[in-house]
Formats: sequence, structure tokens, C-alpha cells
Amino acid sequence: MPIDRRRTILRLAWPIIGGMTSQNILNLIDIAMVGRLGAPALAGVGLAGFLNFMAVGAITGLAAGVQATSARRVGEGRHGESAVPLNNGLIMAVAAGLPLSVGLWWLAPWIVDALLEDPAVTAEGSVYWQGRLLGVIAIGANFCFRGFWSGVGHTKIYLRTLVTTHLLNVPISYCLIFGKLGLPEMGVLGAGLGTSIAVWIGTAIYATVARRHAQDRGFLHARGRPGDFGRLIRLALPNSLQQALFAAGFSVLFWMIGQVGTPELAVSTVLINVMLVAILPAIGFGLAAGTLAGQALGRSESDDAHRWAWDVVRLGCLWLAAIGLPMLFIPRVLLGTFLDEASLVELGKIPLQLFGVGLIIDGAGIILMQALLGVGASRSVMFVAVGLQWLLFLPVVYVLGPVLHYGLVAIWLAMFVWRGLQTGLFVWLWQRGDWRELRV
Repeated sequence: MPIDRRRTILRLAWPIIGGMTSQNILNLIDIAMVGRLGAPALAGVGLAGFLNFMAVGAITGLAAGVQATSARRVGEGRHGESAVPLNNGLIMAVAAGLPLSVGLWWLAPWIVDALLEDPAVTAEGSVYWQGRLLGVIAIGANFCFRGFWSGVGHTKIYLRTLVTTHLLNVPISYCLIFGKLGLPEMGVLGAGLGTSIAVWIGTAIYATVARRHAQDRGFLHARGRPGDFGRLIRLALPNSLQQALFAAGFSVLFWMIGQVGTPELAVSTVLINVMLVAILPAIGFGLAAGTLAGQALGRSESDDAHRWAWDVVRLGCLWLAAIGLPMLFIPRVLLGTFLDEASLVELGKIPLQLFGVGLIIDGAGIILMQALLGVGASRSVMFVAVGLQWLLFLPVVYVLGPVLHYGLVAIWLAMFVWRGLQTGLFVWLWQRGDWRELRV
């Protein structure tokens, strides 16, 4: 790979990776703090976190639509219209987020109770989710900003904003969880509320920065051309549906694991949060691939767009290999950071090693998935991701877990196979090349 292409990839990818790593390190800090409240609190927060992910999935898919259209406008030389997708995305985030957050806030106790049998876990999960639901609109807006800055190639703005937000989030959550600095001791509710407060701070920062640096791109004043709003909906809707169903699938997964036992559910909370941190470089590199491929298509250079994705895969997999090694060789050390009981650490040891082994394969699939989203192939991505998860993975897990009680190792083996098949299909879609003809 020529050094100039490597530098271009890293220039776009490392701020995204840094910002997303900051987000998930914050999630792990939350998990570590909540873990001191006991296994029921940890299990409840794990399920509620994915229920919240499912809730915001309906609007976080806007990021893919904003990024794809902003990148294409830059490639076409229409810089003055590149913020129009952001303007439209923010309108949609408010219009969808407000009724969603209000409705789910009232329904949260009933939904969590329907999914869990342990009353202690249900109580903790309900209040945590209610705290997180207060930030739904802000999360949708922030994803729109992320898509815009990624699409126009200014990912350092995303990094600076997100890291600043997270540096504030840790002390806010800590004080609300444990009642410091004169604040009430709120437990898991404090963890959820602290995160929502930080997310709103991030929205305010994003808006301020965009007013200063994106006015010439049409931020909050350019209306764009006829059909722009509809194109954004067409691109965002499949990805939003995919994100919502992906999170719903993990909520169902947590329910299935909960049928096996509360210790398994507590360990799975840690395993999945570690997994979400580990795949961040793949997502960051994938967003860079989507931007570079989308801009190349805007210049009518489809062969270059194809090469960009594979260049990013080669570079990204080197990072992922380095991340997977500690999971393979020192799993007890990693798990001991979040789990106090030796029995829980042993329960999660082999599943964590399995994930470490498969991280490169999974990461390659994630990079190509983001590249496909960046060129506008959101429908194909949705069919692959949702179909494999709901028609293959979840039925197999139900049989292995609640029915046969084979435990976490069998469940994580099923996950290994699922993610490998998904990668294979994304490779096939990228090589087939139907995305070259898509209009964005």
C-alpha cells in the first residue's frame, strides 16, 4: 500500500477510533462503578443498556445517511451543500426522538419486567434505562454530527468534542452514583442520568463548533435541492432499522442468557462491553473507508473506491490482531478488572478467548459493512446483518442456552460462527460491486 494512502486512512480513522474508544472506555468505567453495587445491578444495567441501544437505533442510523450524502457532495465539488444532510438529520432526530423517549420512559418498568425474572435485576434495570432515555434526542443529534464531520473529512472535530464530553461524564456519573459533593446517592439511576447529562453537553459543543466552522457548508441555513430530505430518509431508514433490530437482538440474547442464570448474565454484560470496545478500531477504520469510497464515487472513480476499502481492511486488521492478543493470553487479568468474584472470572475466560481469536475476521466484516454504508448500500447491509442475527444466531442460542443449558462457551461459539458468516457475505457484496451504480 502506498504511504500516502496509508496516511490518508490514518488521518481519517484515528480521530474516530480515539473518540469511540473514549465512549466505550467511559462505558467500561460505568460498568466498573456499577459492578461495585453487586451482580443484580450489573445484570440490570447490561440488559437496560441494550434496550436503550435498541431505542436510539431508530435515529442513530441517521449517521450513515448523513455521512454518505455529505461525502458524495464533497466528491462532487458541492461543498456549500455538504451540511444540508446534517440539517435534515437534526430535524429528524428531534421529530423521532421526542415521542420515542417520552413513550419508553413510561413503559420502561413494564418492558424490563417482561424480560427478566429476578425482581432485584428488574428494579435496577428499569431505573437505569429511564435515566438513559433522557438523552435519546441528544444521542440522535450527536450521531448526525458524527456522520457529517466524518463525511467531509474533519474527524478531529469529532474526537475533540467526544473526549471533552467524556472527561466531564466520569465525575458526573461517579458523584451521582455514590452521592459525592453533596449530591444524592442514586446508584444505577445516577449512572444513567450522568451519561444523559454528558450527552447533552456534547450536543451543545457540537452545535457551537458547527456554527463556527460549517456555516460555509450550509449549516442551519442551506435548504439544498429537491429530494435531499427524501434521499436522506431512504439511506437512513434501513440503517436505523438494522441498528434497532441489532440492539433488539442483543436484548433478546440477554434475556436468553438470563434464563441460564444471573451469574451468566452478569459475566455477559462485561464480555459484551469489552467486545464493543475491542471492535472500535474496526468501526473507526470502516467509517474512514466509507468516507474515502463515497468521495471517490462522487468523483466517478469507482475502481479507486473499491481499492480504498481493501486498503483500509489490510491496515485495520493489523490493529485488531494486536488488540486480540491480550484476550487470548491474559483473559483473567482483563475480566478481573470488572468482576470481583473468581468464579465469575472463570466463567468468562473461554468466551473472551474465543472473541480474541475471531477479532480479525469480525473486524474485516465491520470495515466492509461501513464501506458499504458509505457508498449508500444500506439496504443490502440491513438484509445481511438482520437476517443472520435473527434467522440463524438467535434461534441457535435459544436451543444451546435455555433449552439445552450448554452455557456461555456454546453461546460464544455460536457468536463466532455468526460473525464469520457475516464477514463472508460482506466480502461477497463488496466484490460483486452493485454499489457502484447507486445514486446518493
